[in-house]
Amino acid sequence: MWQVYFLKSKDKNWYCVGSTNDMRRRFSEHCAGKVRASKGFIPLEPVYTQDFNNEKEARGFEQKIKKQRLLKEQIIRNIDRLS
Repeated sequence: MWQVYFLKSKDKNWYCVGSTNDMRRRFSEHCAGKVRASKGFIPLEPVYTQDFNNEKEARGFEQKIKKQRLLKEQIIRNIDRLS
């Protein structure tokens, strides 16, 4: 199973979106500063995941979120509203 995830910086108003087939490993990499995109925003917390059947679907949705700023903003508003 693949997942698309959002991580939120605990100290800054910043979100990261990505996809993985091993959320524990990937979150650990983010928290250890091994991911360049999120290195300056540690500490992080996972705030959203969505499951997909395969890598192609997950990466496609991840790219859609990254390319469509309004979609990303809508998801973030929903995350913030629910937390």
